[in-house]
Amino acid sequence: MRYLQFYGVIWILFSTALVFAQKESNEKRFKIHTVAFYNLENLFDTINDRTKFDEKSPLMEMKANREAAYLKKVHNMARVISDIGADIVGNSPAVIGVCEIENREVLVDLVNDPLLLSRDYGIIHYESPDARGIDVALLYQKKLFRPISHNSHEVKIYDNSTGKRKQTRDQLLVSGELDGELIHVLVNHWPSRSGGEAKSRPNRVAAAKTSKYVVDSLQVIDPYAKIFIMGDLNDDPTNDSVKEVLNAKSDREDVGLKGIYNPYEDMFVKEGFGTTAYRDSWSLFDQILMTKPLIETQDYTSFRLYRAGIYNKLYLSEKRGRYKGYPKRSFSNGSFTDGFSDHFPVYVYIIRQVEEP
Repeated sequence: MRYLQFYGVIWILFSTALVFAQKESNEKRFKIHTVAFYNLENLFDTINDRTKFDEKSPLMEMKANREAAYLKKVHNMARVISDIGADIVGNSPAVIGVCEIENREVLVDLVNDPLLLSRDYGIIHYESPDARGIDVALLYQKKLFRPISHNSHEVKIYDNSTGKRKQTRDQLLVSGELDGELIHVLVNHWPSRSGGEAKSRPNRVAAAKTSKYVVDSLQVIDPYAKIFIMGDLNDDPTNDSVKEVLNAKSDREDVGLKGIYNPYEDMFVKEGFGTTAYRDSWSLFDQILMTKPLIETQDYTSFRLYRAGIYNKLYLSEKRGRYKGYPKRSFSNGSFTDGFSDHFPVYVYIIRQVEEP
């Protein structure tokens, strides 16, 4: 466990000590955790599930060396997860939402990779009705987070021409105690832009309405609920699904009691950052939004946002060629590239003041 110290108005990060001795009377100590999200880009196993279209996954389309590719893919995902937050917190994420996973079994292999085994991650996963067979899930360190309840929420989308239901990923809600403090995590993977952004927009609006319903339901019970809304939204922070339906704000001062704050809007609009790239254009589809109690600054007696970021270390990017700087994806042209994902992970650091002994 690492701590942050506050000297007047300057934050100083220390990387070597677990607990810092007080040196000045105005010095304060803070506990810090990482909350993250990562699109694992087609983390499928090598077994043909006849109930899904998994044979269309990049791994199943490979002609040879599937098992070796699968094991390396799992290890690469474990490497990234183990690294997120490690340079600041000295630990991998306390909780991390994931998407584009086929089933619970691939997550079991992931958390048992040597790079993650000592973290003792638990798994919360439900099978979704998505036609491709991809799901969302939450991983959590058992020593840090204690689940209290969890359930999945279906997103109801219908084809306007036929009236038939379109199957997509359910949304996963997990409520539990992080270091004894109640938080709620809603993990999303909203419908893709297949067919074009405009044509597919109503599908993501429907997904956003489902997320808003879940958040509103929690806030009816407790207006001060600490809620993280995370996921691959397949929309940028400026799209209607996020700005209008969720009514997410980029300025903390504009966030009302039951409002939602999006720290990724300024990264996208003002700094030009993204988490995935296509045709020489960056998108910031992967986001972690949060409710007002997580951004209060009057005191830090309970967990508050310290910083949000995109985990885009150099080893996760293409080094050369036409796609230099893009996320180094796992599969291309029917082959395993020894890459990671076509999305960068996102994370937030949350801090809480430590009571003096």
